[in-house]
Amino acid sequence: MHRLSLLLFCLLLQACTQTQKGLEQTVMLAVKGPDDVTVTDEQVASLPYASLYARINEGPRIFVVLGYDENGQLKWITQDKAMLVMQHGRLVKTLGLASNLDEVSNLAQDPLVDALHLQNNVSWTRVVQWREKEKVRAATATSTFQRGDDTVLNIAGERVPCRIWIETVRMDDVGAEWQNTFWIDNRDGSVLQANQMLAADAFPVETTILKPAKS
Repeated sequence: MHRLSLLLFCLLLQACTQTQKGLEQTVMLAVKGPDDVTVTDEQVASLPYASLYARINEGPRIFVVLGYDENGQLKWITQDKAMLVMQHGRLVKTLGLASNLDEVSNLAQDPLVDALHLQNNVSWTRVVQWREKEKVRAATATSTFQRGDDTVLNIAGERVPCRIWIETVRMDDVGAEWQNTFWIDNRDGSVLQANQMLAADAFPVETTILKPAKS
């Protein structure tokens, strides 16, 4: 496990170069700005931290740095101390949001573990527990995967060929069905971009990896 600084903007206040000053301004914008945040390719490259864009529950796009890399899970910390926990690109836990994902079972069998060998109609079943305004709910979720059209993402100035997988999720216990979408890097099978629901067809979370965590 390694811990990365959560006080990034404080560190950047010590900056003396123009690049560092630009990063300071970027982080302060991410903290204070009400609109979508945009970080330049140069700023992403210069920042020594893994980073991503996130849009939570259709709010403004924010810039987030990695807080922890622990036991195969990446824990991303927002400026207001909320946490998004991801494993193989899947959202598996959140803290500090209006609604929160508490737990996902059977993660070892998640097809995203080996996304380069995903096949059409592969299925996966797990139990999901979440909170809706502190009311705890749980249901069994069953997914099937279908491959979409391949595409090329432009991420931090790099064009990355990706395959798209569409996951249809059903929760018969609560009568819900929805789709998650994952953009898989053709080179190593990592999830570069994802649109997924936190709970039963509710609370969408969109993420785009700008700078991946070092393995």
